Amino acid sequence: MPADPNRLDAGDFLNASDPFAVFEAWLAQAAETEPNDPNAAALATVDADGMPNVRIILVKAVGTQGFVFYTNFESTKGQELLGQRAAALCFHWKTLGRQVRVRGTIDVVADDVADSYFGSRPRGSRIGAWASQQSRPMETTDALKQRVDALTEQYGEDAPIPRPDHWSGFQLSPLSFELWHDRPYRLHDRVQFTRPSTHSAWSGTQLYP
Repeated sequence: MPADPNRLDAGDFLNASDPFAVFEAWLAQAAETEPNDPNAAALATVDADGMPNVRIILVKAVGTQGFVFYTNFESTKGQELLGQRAAALCFHWKTLGRQVRVRGTIDVVADDVADSYFGSRPRGSRIGAWASQQSRPMETTDALKQRVDALTEQYGEDAPIPRPDHWSGFQLSPLSFELWHDRPYRLHDRVQFTRPSTHSAWSGTQLYP
């Protein structure tokens, strides 16, 4: 691991034993430079017919096992994640000229993990998780407002709001991890780490830009 993970030198990074450590250093720096949501990433999934989908999400936890985010299981995103059990993420921090791409397997987080995170959300967001039939056709905007109003009245100001059974978290455990750093004339640094399983050691390779 190089002495300064905030500056990528591809040759040094080939011997890194844990690309997560580099990611966490970059994320910390992005938190100081990005105007909004340094934890935002593009999440790519694929449906049963092989048609891809991509959208921006917020990654809520990062550890040595993977990247955790939350959603409605009944949404398009949730159905594709549950159906294929594989996905890809791409973080792009324009202020730093850096990009991180990961691909890997998908698992549902434990109930206690999902419960803890759900309980930490603003009350309005917890109501919204119940009110929104995510990704399905909506009659009118008023229909959603009416659902929100009814649930707000049902739970009042103080009653606990339980986590819906159809709402939880996913963890993407990477099998492929690419660190990208902008260089002049598009001669970018790219280092890719791969492993055959989530329990294996990483192997690094420098890529042409």
